[in-house]
Amino acid sequence: MDLFETLYGRRSRSLIGWFEVCEVAVIGLELVHEAMEKVWLIRERFKMAKSRQKSYVDVKRRELEFDVDDWVYLKISPIKGVMRFRKKRKFSP
Repeated sequence: MDLFETLYGRRSRSLIGWFEVCEVAVIGLELVHEAMEKVWLIRERFKMAKSRQKSYVDVKRRELEFDVDDWVYLKISPIKGVMRFRKKRKFSP
């Protein structure tokens, strides 16, 4: 079972087969159930981690409300024409 199927619950539509033609074997029913249980466990742990991270972010998040004639600081950075340490390409933003 590949990572895409584990995360999204469906097969990927790739044209590449991840197995050799001669390696096809019959998988026992208990192995299928074991793999399905592990996938379920992985999904549950992803849900727990996601909800934990969301709770951390929600504590610090606040709604911003602005009125007409409010002054706000707008941070912008120039993209073209910046030369940092006299380098033109690699170290310029």
